[in-house]
Amino acid sequence: MKIGFIGLGIMGKPMAKNLLKAGYDLTVNDLVKEAVDEVVAAGAKSAGKEEIGKTCDLVMTMVPDGPQVKEIVLGEKGLINYMRRGTTFIDMSSINPITSREIAAALAEKGVEMLDAPVSGGEPKAIDGTLSFMVGGRKEVFDRFKPVLSAMGSSVVLCGDVGAGNTTKLANQIIVALNIAACSEAFMLAKMAGVDPLLVFEAIRGGLAGSTVMEAKVPMMLEGNFKPGFKIDLHIKDLNNALECGHSVGAPLPLTSVVQDFLYNLRKDGRGQEMKYVLYRN
Repeated sequence: MKIGFIGLGIMGKPMAKNLLKAGYDLTVNDLVKEAVDEVVAAGAKSAGKEEIGKTCDLVMTMVPDGPQVKEIVLGEKGLINYMRRGTTFIDMSSINPITSREIAAALAEKGVEMLDAPVSGGEPKAIDGTLSFMVGGRKEVFDRFKPVLSAMGSSVVLCGDVGAGNTTKLANQIIVALNIAACSEAFMLAKMAGVDPLLVFEAIRGGLAGSTVMEAKVPMMLEGNFKPGFKIDLHIKDLNNALECGHSVGAPLPLTSVVQDFLYNLRKDGRGQEMKYVLYRN
């Protein structure tokens, strides 16, 4: 099976390398030449979108948002013009599920199957191949390509039809964002009240307040480490998609709106490319 992989950013580059480690025949494409060169050095080939569309049995994308996915697939020189009937497209980007369904419908007219398969886990889990995949699409297609996704992740779950993957990812991002905001607020309270935040962390991490988010982010927060594994700008994008989806289906998301305001303020302060701890500062 020949796989095309478009999008070699913070997440995409290590994901592509894990496909190579699993022995897949991989052709890659990205706007950043250095990223392409690095993955080619690891064993991939490089090609333009047209060649990828014409020659690959499976094409995968990992790009920032829906407009980029639509341009890659449905644009004037998009994959839809080149992919063969019977091939498959998997979008691993985190986008609005309405956009996923729109792209899937257009590809279906050309005889191309689609899965939406956004991920959770950030850069560390992209590197070690333990991402969580939330997948939407037909079960037959999911079963066929689950081994490919499993080469990059430790959890691969079919959540429903196309769009269900991104709906699940939006739910995930709401929980992560609100959890980080709560940790930021709580540990700033401890600090300003004169209690060592590290001791607070040790005291509460094993109780009901403990979480994967707390374990991953609070130590970095206390160290003042703002190196982005997932940038504020990207979480703003995800929460925008969540709020738009919520409006379209009539789901109220008041807490999401509050955290989104915090993130916009951080972006205004020039912190859009940092990790987001919302309120906590050393």
